[in-house]
Amino acid sequence: MSRRNIYSVIGLIAILFSVWVFLDSEEENEGFSERVKISFREVGHQLLLSGQDTTSLVLPVIELERSKYKLLFDKELSFLPNDLVTIVKSSFEKAGLPKNYRVEVIQCADLEVAYSYEIKNDKEKNIIPCAGRLLPKNCYTISVRFTNKESHFGIMFLIYTLIFIVLIAVLFYKWKPNAKTKQTDSNTFVPIGIFHFYRDQNKLIKATEEINLSRKECELLAIFIDSPNQIIKRDELMKKVWEDHGVIVGRSLDTYISKLRKKLSEDDTIKITNVHGVGYKLEIN
Repeated sequence: MSRRNIYSVIGLIAILFSVWVFLDSEEENEGFSERVKISFREVGHQLLLSGQDTTSLVLPVIELERSKYKLLFDKELSFLPNDLVTIVKSSFEKAGLPKNYRVEVIQCADLEVAYSYEIKNDKEKNIIPCAGRLLPKNCYTISVRFTNKESHFGIMFLIYTLIFIVLIAVLFYKWKPNAKTKQTDSNTFVPIGIFHFYRDQNKLIKATEEINLSRKECELLAIFIDSPNQIIKRDELMKKVWEDHGVIVGRSLDTYISKLRKKLSEDDTIKITNVHGVGYKLEIN
């Protein structure tokens, strides 16, 4: 494969890789978002029940931006912050959500933060102030931001990039031996009597003399060498050499056989004999 073709393939792989990473990230984020919304609505429901409120509604959870969501209620409410901490922890653990997040209780009227706390995967780094002080009845919205979600996407992108690099390295490793093999094959020959037959270069070498072969002469000779001293039918020869090359003329085969005989005539140990009505045979003594 040429270098240009290799670069084309690598470019195509890079495009497919980018699309795959994008779609995979979008699918992962969509699934994550749905789990957060379900879990956060459950938080709202349990928080209302903790205040003996069974009639107020939990409004749809809004995704403000990636990793940040807002919970709304249709009526004013009052609750203890420690109830909120416990309910959020329980609901998020059930949903398998990240353990690093920041929660804020915001007053609807002035958008001031009435209460907030932060949870870390390391419990010693949790920040939960004034959990026992009752928040007075008021209109509140509750927001949550997952503080390690962005880094999670960064890690996944790094993993995908490493996979892509490994794939490219494997492709180069595979192609490099193939190129080497191709070069070696082009310099190898098949001995036939006093001649060296270079199949890939369409030529015979006798001592220092080079005898060029046409493509069809080369193809015919290659077939004979693969089956020495065996009769090869005319139909088989014509099919292998002339197939997909337009009209086959029977006398064309005879003409090329005659040319081959002439080029091999300097070695008496090699003969291409005609088996009447059947085909030809390469006799090598």
